[in-house]
Amino acid sequence: MGLAGRRTSERRPTGDPGRLASTASDRRPTDPFSIRDRRGPWRDALLRRMLAGADVAAVLAASLAAGIPNPEGIVTALWSLALLPLWIVGAKLHGLYDHDQERIRHLTIDELPGLFRWVTISVAITALVIAVGPSPLTPTATAVMWVVAFGTAVLLRFAVRFAWRRLVPPARGLVIGHGQLARAVTRKLALERGHHLALVAALPAGDAERGEKLDRREPAEVVADLESTIRRERVERVILAMPDLDEVSLSGIVATCRSMEVKLSVAPPLRAMLGTAVRLNHLAELPLIEFRTWNPSRSTMFLKRALDAVLATVALVLISPLLAAIAVLIRLDSPGGALFRQERAGLGGRPFRVLKFRTMVRDAEALLPELIEIEELSDPMFKLRKDPRVTRIGRVLRRTSVDELPQLLNVIKGDMSLVGPRPEEVWLVERYEEELQFRLQMRPGVTGPMQVHGRGELTFQERVAVEREYIENYSLRKDVKLLLQTVAAVAHRRGAY
Repeated sequence: MGLAGRRTSERRPTGDPGRLASTASDRRPTDPFSIRDRRGPWRDALLRRMLAGADVAAVLAASLAAGIPNPEGIVTALWSLALLPLWIVGAKLHGLYDHDQERIRHLTIDELPGLFRWVTISVAITALVIAVGPSPLTPTATAVMWVVAFGTAVLLRFAVRFAWRRLVPPARGLVIGHGQLARAVTRKLALERGHHLALVAALPAGDAERGEKLDRREPAEVVADLESTIRRERVERVILAMPDLDEVSLSGIVATCRSMEVKLSVAPPLRAMLGTAVRLNHLAELPLIEFRTWNPSRSTMFLKRALDAVLATVALVLISPLLAAIAVLIRLDSPGGALFRQERAGLGGRPFRVLKFRTMVRDAEALLPELIEIEELSDPMFKLRKDPRVTRIGRVLRRTSVDELPQLLNVIKGDMSLVGPRPEEVWLVERYEEELQFRLQMRPGVTGPMQVHGRGELTFQERVAVEREYIENYSLRKDVKLLLQTVAAVAHRRGAY
């Protein structure tokens, strides 16, 4: 990564995007991507077929499971299997085989709503069709079919994507651009997981230090540089990150990528202006950007609070033996209590006392001024990678995030939520400027976007950005997704210290 694209001496005729598209059709790579090299369009086809195979296996399992509660189970299973093609067509209509190719990153978690709709509709159609047969599905058999189909499809799709990423190498990516936007794209690809993309080259579109164009080349020359880099580096996806992108250059790049069968993603030049609460819609052919400027409904927040209370209570009961064992280990490891209480800022900035397992020495807060100068902090945050105050058992608890589990009591009390912005200390929140007050619009969370998207590796501005996106686009589905992603984040332990 970090390779600089070299300008080609080849000169191309200038012209409009239509002319560029027509000439590009004759400029396909001389060394096409092949199965032998494990590159090219076959990669996406392989994943689609593997996902379809996973869905077939899920339907088979659901059909067999649905036959168990029925007196004539074999007949029911056979009727269900006869409708297998309809299940697969339904999955295709829901786009469950196409998103991986379209997006830089698409995880099984991202398609849970689509899988839910697909399984629900397919089971309903299956039950209606079998109802006219000799052995209709009972309500119990219908419920069993739904649970097995959904659960098996999720697990098998996760396993298929895991296997596919080990069968094929990462796609080779090229970033075109300069300045803060190009650096942000590169940074996010390094921080985020699951995209299966490796940057092999960068094609500067200007002076990264001064934020200026290298020159005012014609679109044909820009395309010529792109073509040569794609051939030389065997690029499979181009990411356009130009802060001064114009329509003519974009049209030429799109035409080139289409003719060379290279995927294209574009980072919007107006990222700071657009913010995070935007959606793209169309009025006929006219694209419109819609801004989400309203708060979540009271019913949504009521459901969020109800789910928090129920899930936190159930989790606390199930893990109570683990919590007791950890408390004993902490007391044996160093002097002091097992729990640590600290004042944090909650909803609306109201202070509350957060509970955590103690991971530091007893007088840790008194030692803080010896480690950092609070008044000299450039941002209202701090995280010491090698904090000398952390105990031996504390390091293990922090790396595994187990020290956060007592916060389930804060969730039950209503001070916190299972998912939300990171709870910050009151003295840090008091240093917030006006643009950071949005973090106080929701209860802080045991986990949240910061913990999932990099944890301690994030800069302050990156942390603010992911939390702003969460708050401005809040939904219950986003909470479920972040809870599931937390499992993977904890397992990787990246940024936990």
